Amino acid sequence: MSASPFDLTGRTAVVTGASRGIGLGMAEALAAAGADVIAVASSPLPEGSAVERAVTAHGRRFVGRHADFADLDAVAALGDELAGLDVDILVNNAGTIERAPAVEHPLESWKRVIDVDLTSHFVLTQKVAAPMLARRDGRVIFTASLLSFQGGITVPGYAAAKSGIAGLTRALSNEWIGQGVTVNAIAPGYIATDNTQALQDDPDRSRSILERIPAGRWGRAEDLGGATVFLASAAAAYVSGIILPVDGGWLAR
Repeated sequence: MSASPFDLTGRTAVVTGASRGIGLGMAEALAAAGADVIAVASSPLPEGSAVERAVTAHGRRFVGRHADFADLDAVAALGDELAGLDVDILVNNAGTIERAPAVEHPLESWKRVIDVDLTSHFVLTQKVAAPMLARRDGRVIFTASLLSFQGGITVPGYAAAKSGIAGLTRALSNEWIGQGVTVNAIAPGYIATDNTQALQDDPDRSRSILERIPAGRWGRAEDLGGATVFLASAAAAYVSGIILPVDGGWLAR
């Protein structure tokens, strides 16, 4: 009997922004499917971190790394290191968000969000994908957003960056799928994490968001696991250039 096309045994996955929230959920799902995980966070991961426990609980190898994703030189150095580690799956999930009305939005906030949420992903992917292309096998997955499709409110930098992620996904796919490297993105809906805490804490916004979600609830980090494993697996070998919403039906409303 052939192995499941979703089996990631023997594969090594890098997950950025893996210390909590969506990244932690993605890392755990990949480990459950058999992948060893290199978890990258913005600060050093303490011994016995939540992501380490989640990965090793599935009997998989865990490696922790850290980088400030606002520091593009540090991201490039991380990419050089990872390029030598036979990475099969790259999940670009690190991100930040800064909220202020557009007319008042500080340029420093704009630059930081664009660097962390878009430019750093391009820098890291250039480095890590090079050996994938050389061996004609690899998976690149970005975390996009509902704001890859919509404009959002008081988050102009974030909306611009996540729209850029959608375009970058398509552009890289056009170049790389013919060389065996698929490039896709997952667009989470409203997921209950620290990034959305301000919305969860605002009774009016939280209620209006919940009323629009056909599933009738905020998403959870583990809701992203199935899509992540699918796009990382052999089952998705002919899937590339897509932005896959995991949103409880939000975009269909």
